[in-house]
Amino acid sequence: MSTSKTLPVSGMSCAACAVNVEKALKSSKGIVSANVNFANHTAQVEYDDSATLDDLRKSVQDVGYDLIIPEDSDKGAEEVYDTVRQLQEDHYKELKTKTIGSLIFSVPVFALSMLIPKQSWSNMAMMILTIPVLFWFGRSFFVNAWKQAQHLYANMDTLVAVSTGVAFVFSAVNTLMPEWLESRGMEPHVYFEAAAVIVSFILIGKLLESRATSQTSDAIKGLMDLQPDEVVVVEGEAEIIVAVKNVMVGDLLRVKPGGRIAVDGYVEAGESYVDESMLTGEPVPVAKFEGERVVAGTINQKGTLTYRASEVGSETVLARIVQRVREAQGSKAPVQRLVDKIAGIFVPVVLGLAIITFAVWAFSGAEDAVIRGMLAAITVLVIACPCALGLATPTAIMAGVGAGARHGILIRDAESLEKGHRVTDVVLDKTGTITHGHPSVKEVLKVHSNIHWSTLEAIEQLSEHPLASAIVGWLRNEHQPDTDKPDLHGFESVTGAGAIAKVDDFVYRVGKPSWLIQEGVEWTDEAEAWTVVQGEYGRSVVAFSKDQTLEALFSISDTIKEEAFEAVRQLNNKGITVHLLTGDHMATATAVAREVGIDHVKAEVTPDEKYEYVEALQHSGKHVAMVGDGVNDAQALALADVSIAMGGGTEIAMDTARITLMRDNLSGVPDALRLSRATVNTIRQNLFWAFIYNLIGIPIAAGVLYPAYGFMLNPMIAGAAMGLSSVSVVTNSLRLRTVFKSK
Repeated sequence: MSTSKTLPVSGMSCAACAVNVEKALKSSKGIVSANVNFANHTAQVEYDDSATLDDLRKSVQDVGYDLIIPEDSDKGAEEVYDTVRQLQEDHYKELKTKTIGSLIFSVPVFALSMLIPKQSWSNMAMMILTIPVLFWFGRSFFVNAWKQAQHLYANMDTLVAVSTGVAFVFSAVNTLMPEWLESRGMEPHVYFEAAAVIVSFILIGKLLESRATSQTSDAIKGLMDLQPDEVVVVEGEAEIIVAVKNVMVGDLLRVKPGGRIAVDGYVEAGESYVDESMLTGEPVPVAKFEGERVVAGTINQKGTLTYRASEVGSETVLARIVQRVREAQGSKAPVQRLVDKIAGIFVPVVLGLAIITFAVWAFSGAEDAVIRGMLAAITVLVIACPCALGLATPTAIMAGVGAGARHGILIRDAESLEKGHRVTDVVLDKTGTITHGHPSVKEVLKVHSNIHWSTLEAIEQLSEHPLASAIVGWLRNEHQPDTDKPDLHGFESVTGAGAIAKVDDFVYRVGKPSWLIQEGVEWTDEAEAWTVVQGEYGRSVVAFSKDQTLEALFSISDTIKEEAFEAVRQLNNKGITVHLLTGDHMATATAVAREVGIDHVKAEVTPDEKYEYVEALQHSGKHVAMVGDGVNDAQALALADVSIAMGGGTEIAMDTARITLMRDNLSGVPDALRLSRATVNTIRQNLFWAFIYNLIGIPIAAGVLYPAYGFMLNPMIAGAAMGLSSVSVVTNSLRLRTVFKSK
């Protein structure tokens, strides 16, 4: 028998940390599976009876991190994520303090080295200013490098620590004992500015990453907030308020108008409309009668409902959505992981080359061989400083994010930019994504010339039916009702059918055609044919009658966004397959898909089925982008390779998605994918230039040209070459600002 837990992890500062924690957990006795999520600072572990949480915690602590075990072993998911959010906030605040502090000291170091004429005290001042940058604000690089070394690993922290440490030690020796090199005819150069600026740049990149990841748990928290904390339990004639977590299956519950359904169940008494848009994404509330199913998190409208709990706790639909989002929103490798992997090989190679360089020179028999060997080894390490390598990814990401922001595409992490260029399939929600999400009157069939518009408006203003407001809006915009208000009496709202009222001695009905026919209203062939045609377009039809005479018919549907067709056309032209998923009826979905040019349609899907559809595409080898705007899209968004939320959608969708289209415009989808391709290409180019300098510079720094030409690369020139590589990387990244100038 195994146990599954989601536990917060503290001490992680980069994606490599999550890998180390995951390795430690997987090597623990009794572990079945482990998945560490750096974005959410959590570990999902499954272990058998031979392991305990204390054992797992010790394994994590042995590699320098900590697994936070709640005092209450049954601690709820909400409390766990409260802890996670606090960890993320604390980590971001700590990084912000370190970054600001390092910049305060690095700027004067750079000015003293590059801008101000050298003074007798300059080197000493730079050394004093560099000490807090490296060994206080940047101490995490050295600490993490030591942790990596203990387990025979190397990453970017190792590269930063070794290169800046060597540059600092060499510069400090030349500052405190300059005569040692001067007596041998060599100039004692210092490289404090390189060490300080490198640390500051890398801290800025980590701060930007932390800023994005610190918000990833907001989606989980938002979903949890959809369930009320308390609920009314009915016991006989009494109503008792209890905590939702204490509700048991079979309890009789009551929800009043405007309240949220607390758990899943079935209506036992009352009639009302329930807004299920968080579940289906559709804007029209659903009529609920005795025996109808209600779902946690949905909103009751105007009537009071009494329902019996059938699923509670982790068994509700809402809880399953939360769990799917939590699982799918796992630690996905950002672009920086590539650099960490490269650094894992690059660092040992550079260290080995530096040692070999020193050894070859020491035994070469040349004049001052040991000193020349030491200088050559240090030059190798200096020219290998990770300035360009460290800037290759963050500068491209910052430029790409900036370019997107200027065009209404808010990108929250590097992962989205890395994966967007590989997208083969785009899955679109319908309501709020392709359509506006607001029903409106599309066509009106006037059966009689003298229609009682004022009466219709008066009835619809009192009606609870979700489509009533669309008819009222049409009447006010397209037709001027009589100034005299009719004297309505005997008004009655028939849930799920329509409304009825009397004016003078006449009976007026507004509602479903089937209900009016059932009530004896005469139905013409023209009305039948018109209704059939509207149904083929996926539109809802509302009828209005006076006594047994039909007066008018209204077709109502959501409005397709103007840019939807062009956005789909651009995706199709790029060879990307577009899919439409919706909780709406098949006829409506097919009509919308046909109008915008989508061939793959699946209607009447639940949030679980959206998730499974995306999962099936991924299992078939597709790279999937999901575009949505509602709570019902959250788990599919979390699972997708690239998740895109519409700016006019729910906060939960935007928190779950890694890209938000602030213009609420579907044309942003092809733009975002194009920006992804441009950014990834720029990163690859940056890495190429970063390594070209090293491939050319390191051999020269080691002295390969000395035997033939007597040339030794001065450490100062090595520093300049390092700076030149950084300039080329930054300049190349800035070209991303022009990515939207032509399409």
